[in-house]
Amino acid sequence: MIFDEDFIKELDELIKRKDLKSIESFIQKPNRKRCNKSFFRSALMVPGDKPKYLNKLDSLIADIAVINLEDGVSKELKPVALRVVALFLSHLKRSNSLIVVRVNPLDCSGKEEIEFLNQFKPDAIRVPKIKDAKDVKEALELIDEDIDLHLSIETKEAFLNLKELKVDSRVKAYYLGVLDLLNDLDIPQNILKVSNPTINYILSSFLIISKASNVLPISFVYQDYKNLEEFKNWCKYEKDMGFSAKGCISVKQAKIANEIFSISYEILQKAKYIKDIFEKMQKRGVTGFVDEKYGFIDEPIYKDALKILGKKDV
Repeated sequence: MIFDEDFIKELDELIKRKDLKSIESFIQKPNRKRCNKSFFRSALMVPGDKPKYLNKLDSLIADIAVINLEDGVSKELKPVALRVVALFLSHLKRSNSLIVVRVNPLDCSGKEEIEFLNQFKPDAIRVPKIKDAKDVKEALELIDEDIDLHLSIETKEAFLNLKELKVDSRVKAYYLGVLDLLNDLDIPQNILKVSNPTINYILSSFLIISKASNVLPISFVYQDYKNLEEFKNWCKYEKDMGFSAKGCISVKQAKIANEIFSISYEILQKAKYIKDIFEKMQKRGVTGFVDEKYGFIDEPIYKDALKILGKKDV
């Protein structure tokens, strides 16, 4: 916890009164080390206007904490939420989660929010409703160079232009906003089911183009947070497709995503075995051979083992 319960109650009252001046008086200069995670399985939405949730930013199990200033916050509370988020960021000393702030669209207070947030150094800022590379470049110009950019892919234009959106190395992650995308495409949302061919096309295209662009693809948020069994089915299905991360709206969802997208002990042991035996044979000048345990092993299989071992820190 960042603050004690008494302060959280006081802050709740200040939010109700929309007392910007008093909230700003508690903001200090930030002093937090950047998150050094390299493998992400869960991206948990954290409401930007709810102190009791923001107060847990230092202890979340999710790999990514997405602090939401957009659609989860009412229009009249957005200026208040912005300062509340700044307050928590300024007092946050450490976090096991990558800290991302989801601002409003650039043409709807997003520019001003980014300029304000720059001084509080989130690990990344997530920008919604982008459409093309021009929008991405505009966002990058607004964001300080030591802060990364994450993008919501939720418009038909962004989906069509996905190949062109990685305009800078600071563009690190794409989040699939599948419900907004379906709405923009005039496709009914009730097709959102495992194995639906249209959904398969959207997911696979999003995955492959993101990966080819060296951007982390984060699959869509499953809204029925009480239906954990269905959420689990989606995680397993998406893992089989090649995804490694999913958006979440509850801690229970994040826990499931972490478990399903983690690398199992058996897979790690296999990867270590392949790495060791390949390097042993490589010293003899052999880079393709039949192993009695795992069959034919060559350089592509060795490289895959190295990638798996690079994710063992989770």
